Amino acid sequence: MTSVPEAVTAGSTDPAGPGEQEARQAPGGPPPWSGLTSLQVLRQLDSGPRGLVEAEAGERLARFGENTVPPWRTVSWPRRLGGSLRDPFTAVLLCLGLVSAAVSAWGTAGVILSLVVVSCVLRAGGERRADRSVAELRKLVATTATVLRRTAEDGAPRSRELPVTELVPGDVIRLAPGDLVPADVRLLRASGLTVHQAPLTGESAPVAKHPVDVPEPEGGPFDQPQLCFQGSSVASGSGTAVVVRTGAHTRFAATRTGPGRRAASAFDQSVHGISWVLIRFMLLTPPLVLMANAALRGRGFETLPFAVAVAVGLTPEMLPVIVTTTLARGASLLARDHRVIVKRLPALHDLGAVDVLCLDKTGTLTQDRPVLHRALDTWGRPDTEVLRWAGVNAWWTLQLADLPAPDALDEAILDAVGEDAPSAYEGVAALPFDPVRRLSTAVVRRPGRLGLHTMVVKGAVEAVIERCALTEDERARLLALAAREAHGGLRLLAVATAERPARSRAFTTADERGLTLLGFVALRDALAPTAADALEVFADRGVAVKILTGDHPGTAARACRDLGLDPGAVLCADTIEGVTDDELADLARRTTVFARCAPEHKARIISALRAGGHTTGFLGDGVNDLPALRAADVGICPRDAVDVARESADVVLAEKDLTAIAHAITSGRHSSVNIATYLRITLSSNLGNVIAMLATGLMLPFLPMLPSQILVQNLCFDAAQLAFAFDRLHPSALRRPTVLQPRRILRFITGFGLLGAAADLATFGVLAFALHDAGGPVGAGGTGEAGEAAFHAGWFTENLLTQALVMLLLRTGRRPAPGAPVSPVRRAAAGLAVIGILLPLSPLGPLLGMTALPPLYYPLLGAVLALYTVALRINRSRYEKAGTGR
Repeated sequence: MTSVPEAVTAGSTDPAGPGEQEARQAPGGPPPWSGLTSLQVLRQLDSGPRGLVEAEAGERLARFGENTVPPWRTVSWPRRLGGSLRDPFTAVLLCLGLVSAAVSAWGTAGVILSLVVVSCVLRAGGERRADRSVAELRKLVATTATVLRRTAEDGAPRSRELPVTELVPGDVIRLAPGDLVPADVRLLRASGLTVHQAPLTGESAPVAKHPVDVPEPEGGPFDQPQLCFQGSSVASGSGTAVVVRTGAHTRFAATRTGPGRRAASAFDQSVHGISWVLIRFMLLTPPLVLMANAALRGRGFETLPFAVAVAVGLTPEMLPVIVTTTLARGASLLARDHRVIVKRLPALHDLGAVDVLCLDKTGTLTQDRPVLHRALDTWGRPDTEVLRWAGVNAWWTLQLADLPAPDALDEAILDAVGEDAPSAYEGVAALPFDPVRRLSTAVVRRPGRLGLHTMVVKGAVEAVIERCALTEDERARLLALAAREAHGGLRLLAVATAERPARSRAFTTADERGLTLLGFVALRDALAPTAADALEVFADRGVAVKILTGDHPGTAARACRDLGLDPGAVLCADTIEGVTDDELADLARRTTVFARCAPEHKARIISALRAGGHTTGFLGDGVNDLPALRAADVGICPRDAVDVARESADVVLAEKDLTAIAHAITSGRHSSVNIATYLRITLSSNLGNVIAMLATGLMLPFLPMLPSQILVQNLCFDAAQLAFAFDRLHPSALRRPTVLQPRRILRFITGFGLLGAAADLATFGVLAFALHDAGGPVGAGGTGEAGEAAFHAGWFTENLLTQALVMLLLRTGRRPAPGAPVSPVRRAAAGLAVIGILLPLSPLGPLLGMTALPPLYYPLLGAVLALYTVALRINRSRYEKAGTGR
């Protein structure tokens, strides 16, 4: 007795015998037995059509284990919360809260620490819901199965109802309508068998399945008619099959368990880089301030509150609020206006950064139904007569064979020909479509043709031509004509007729001989009504579309050409298997259409695109799409996708509509631009203020600003910055992918921060001159409480005015859209300027340690601000020309 190869078992560690090389295949991967005949598969499994002997089945069960989906390891709430704290964005929030508490800013500390708690709870809750959804997959697995077993080697097989956990490779099972397929099986016999594969592939229509003695190598595993997979269900018909894979080695289990952890998305990478830059600055600033003041001014720990306040002033306290508000607002508008649900808020930023969108053909570029393209005679010329006879076949087959609904191809033909033409004939008999014969036959009585019946046959080109009375030359010419049409992405059906004497006995498949070929009916996939417009939007937005499909290369290329998308050279999955990851990254960049793709191919292509520096989105709806959904930066699925796909996806569409994705990408860019604008303006302004305060603090005998004044200034600036979450942008600002790039942001804030510091230091000179006659501090040697209060007031006013200028001049999309109302950023900047001028003059000024300024200060300050405005415009222009914006 030969040992069972590991490739078709639940996971043995024993040597594999004759199938040892095949045993090294990954679970759920291409089955090594896919090219074998049914007899060869049975021999490899050491089984037969009569099933296993009970003793042998028990031995295999002990050896290979139960046929169960591997359990999902749940994680406790404390561990989930602890893992959330390791996120750099959460770490920044936590540090900001602790720093705020250190300077007794209890309100700010309370808000920030509350955000930390909410963020951790939401993240942990989302992970737990995803785990529950994956656990629900176990309900898609059958609980019992009808198995053929024998009590002895020479005993007769008996049907038994067994728990599916007891199934082993080599078991022969029977499938009936309503049954769940309990394992991966190879069909031995079938009668009218159709299977729902929606949980695996997302296809809504049942798929015909039948045994094939020698399988064809083309197509993915779900296209193989002789294979049925665990997780699918029998829609109609019956069959007998042999179990080839169980337990963790089924495609269902392999798709469910891997890959487990998604790589960091574009938002995660951006926030990680920016967050750690902020943390380093925040941790380095207080000790530097303390050491500098101790060395140059002899000050001790009395400057600690000032040092901590400077650290708070350097960090963008409103970052979590702006990010959350901006993304939540964008997600809310998407849900309200376009019925797009963003489940993970950072995914909205990732949508804005997407520059490659990967999707399947069926249901996105095309509808899940064929339509008539044209009807041809035997010479390739248009012929409506061929279509008329095809309609007669479709109509009377549907009527006389008592089918529940027309086949999708027949439905397309009937839509094109109408019901009047077929109903002009009288139906006599019908032989419905059979996946083995690959054709259907209708027998009708034509008006005025007494004593004769007309047999109308329609089906696969090779099957119909084989039954026609043709010479070898004619047969070769017709097959070549059909091949040319099929190469262009069309699906061809041949139509033939034959006259038979009227008779009372039934017609059989033996009568399908000596036919006269009329021609061909060519069908194509119906295009999605909004696909062409959406593709134009993607091209205008700088998003490259990649088609990852299991279809024939010609069919996929034709759909692309019909929609105006150049398919280029189509790459098939067999090419992908033979290249390295680096080579695939280059191929993925240059290729638009990937055909004959299995789930693992899609995930590998997306990973290669990400490795090449692209931000990717993927649209999928089946369990087989889980690897690709997890591999992409943004996983997208329609609302009617399987539960586990919806839970794994970041964005859920009300319908499988590309236009909705285009709206989501635009909304994501709007949110990302506002977040990036906030970061650039805030960090550059804060950096300039910190540099100026540190330099001035070393020159003055007193602190340039009191801690309370720094915190009030930050509070005013923070409140004004909320306007960025509601800013309206010009459409030109949304025409390219937007991603937060730490290096570009660092270059921006460094350049404009130094420029702001120069303006602040110039203001120091103005204050020294304006306050000279007031007996205040002149340079580093002056003293006097009145002078200190005036100095604090002057710098407070200048800081808020320069920050208002920065908000106006450095924001993205400064040109308003036509007819748009006044930007909220303009209103916020105006309010900030008013507070900066009036607060020192108000009764609150003395309470904060500020006093009224001499009139001479204001015109001098106006001159400084005018020069600063010119410098900002010049540098902004240079920055934009250098192409380093955003």
